[in-house]
Amino acid sequence: MLVLAIVFFILVLVIAIYTVKIIPQQQVAVIERLGKYHRQLEAGIRIIIPFLDLVRERHDLRIRQLNVPPQKVITKDNAQVDINTVIFFQVTDPHLATYGIQNHVEGVKNISNATMRQIIGKLELDETLSGRDRISIEIRLALDEATEKWGVRINRVEIVDILPPVEIQEAMNKQMQADRERRAVILQAEAAKQDAILRAQGQKESQILQAEGEKEARIRQAEGLKAAQELEAEGEAKAIELVASAERNRIENLKQAGLDSQVLTYKSFEALEELAKGEANKVFIPTGAIDTLGSIGAMAEMLKASGKNSQP
Repeated sequence: MLVLAIVFFILVLVIAIYTVKIIPQQQVAVIERLGKYHRQLEAGIRIIIPFLDLVRERHDLRIRQLNVPPQKVITKDNAQVDINTVIFFQVTDPHLATYGIQNHVEGVKNISNATMRQIIGKLELDETLSGRDRISIEIRLALDEATEKWGVRINRVEIVDILPPVEIQEAMNKQMQADRERRAVILQAEAAKQDAILRAQGQKESQILQAEGEKEARIRQAEGLKAAQELEAEGEAKAIELVASAERNRIENLKQAGLDSQVLTYKSFEALEELAKGEANKVFIPTGAIDTLGSIGAMAEMLKASGKNSQP
C-alpha cells in the first residue's frame, strides 16, 4: 500500500507539472497540440492538457540586446577594419518568431553581418570612419525588411567601434598630430597678426589724439594771446585817449586864461622837464618844438622884465 501511495503521488505530481504552467510577465508560451500549433499562453497561471499539449517555445517580449562579435570587413579602397555592432530588437509576433525562422536571434546576427559587408564594401576608409550613423541606418533598414516575416522588430542598431589596422592607426595619428600642429601655428600667426593690428591701431589713435590735443592747445593759446593783445591794445588806446583828453583840457584852460603861444611853449618844456625826472634816461622831443628852442632866452628876458616891473 505504501508503494502504491508513493507511485500515485508521483503520478499526480507529474500530471500537475505538465498541466499547470506559470508564465512570467512579458513572456509568451507557444502551445502545440499533437504537434500542431494550438494557442499562446499569456502571463499568469495557465492549464493545459498533459501529454496532448506541449510548450514548443517561450518568447521574451521585452527589448533584447544582441552583441554582434567584431567582424573584419574590407572597404572600397582595400582597407581592413574591425566593426563591433550592437542590435536592439523585440519579438512582436511569437507565432512567426517560432515558425517563420528556426532561430531568429542567429538570423538577425547573420543578416546584420551580411548587410554590413555590403555597405562597407561601397565605402572608402575615411567614409567608413565618419559614417557611423549612415551605416547604422542602412543596417537597420535591411534588418527590418528581412525580420518583418519573422515577427521581430529592429528598434536600433549601434556601431560601437570601427578599428582600422595598426599601421593605418599610426598613420592617422601622425596626420592628426600634423594637423594639430598646423592649426596651432596658424592660430599663433593669427594671434600675432591681430596683436600687431591692435597695437598699430592703438598707436595711430594715440598719435591722432595727441595731435588733436596739441592742436587744441595751440588754438586756445593763440586765442588767449589774441584776447590779451586786444585787451592790452584797448587799454593803451583808452590810456592815450585819456591823456590826450586831459592835455587838451589843460591847453584849453591855458588858452582861456589868456596866455600867448610863447608861454604855452614854455609850459610844454616844463612838462618835458618833469618827464625827464622819471626813471627813463632818454626824452624824445618833437621836431616841431626844436624851432622854439632859440626863443628860450628871449622868453627868459621877457619874464625877468615882467618880474621887475611887478616889484613895488
